Amino acid sequence: MNNAMAARTGEPGPGMADAVFPALELKGISAAYERVEVIHDVDLVVPSGKVFALLGPNGAGKSTTLRVASGRLRPKRGEVYIAGNDVTGISPERLARSGVCSIPEGRGIFPNLTVRENLRMWTYRGGLRRAEVEEVAYQRFPRLSERRRQTAGTLSGGEQQMLAMSRALSTNPTLLLLDEISMGLAPLIVAELYELVAQIAAEGFAILLVEQFAETALRVSDRAAVMAQGRIEVEGTPEDVAAAAGDIYLRSDRAARGSG
Repeated sequence: MNNAMAARTGEPGPGMADAVFPALELKGISAAYERVEVIHDVDLVVPSGKVFALLGPNGAGKSTTLRVASGRLRPKRGEVYIAGNDVTGISPERLARSGVCSIPEGRGIFPNLTVRENLRMWTYRGGLRRAEVEEVAYQRFPRLSERRRQTAGTLSGGEQQMLAMSRALSTNPTLLLLDEISMGLAPLIVAELYELVAQIAAEGFAILLVEQFAETALRVSDRAAVMAQGRIEVEGTPEDVAAAAGDIYLRSDRAARGSG
């Protein structure tokens, strides 16, 4: 929802509320699967209305960090704050109602439903009419308008990601979590999707994106960090992170080969 739409519905638009607080803050987060701890003492701040890129090689702990932020994994230690509120341990459903929207790796669409039906299946906040949700989605992603009666499973990979993002944005999220949106897509499609991410960011949405390929993500980010072996190795401006990322990736690859 853009700010003009927010004014019509009485809901605050992205960047209009809680701007004094970060959209997301992780403090000292450690998380485990069963007894294996996979992220360790992670501190991370996503400012309101900004894009934060969380980078790193496979197995670094990036997606686990997103699972903690979305409520799908309870941390072993540490706290999670959304817009200044402690939400540690709160269910994903409650977090979604509070404005946290996650697009998981694999896109999370309903492949047997049409584009229009996918949009209507989403849980809306702010009392928007279905027609209004569709109108905003088609304005932001014109290609979906051409495919509105097409079954989502027959869309291209890039179009499926557009659909996933359009459904997410229809809820006017406080925080949008994107997990590896480039997965399995051709470089030209990835570039197109990240242009869309930049457009969404310009509307004032706070975005935490996880990505393995650093260069593309850094072009649309305000802040960034690189994870390796479950820890934040470097955090700063995209320029600072770009300068350090290559060495971190190389060290991580050597460590992985040495343990194999």
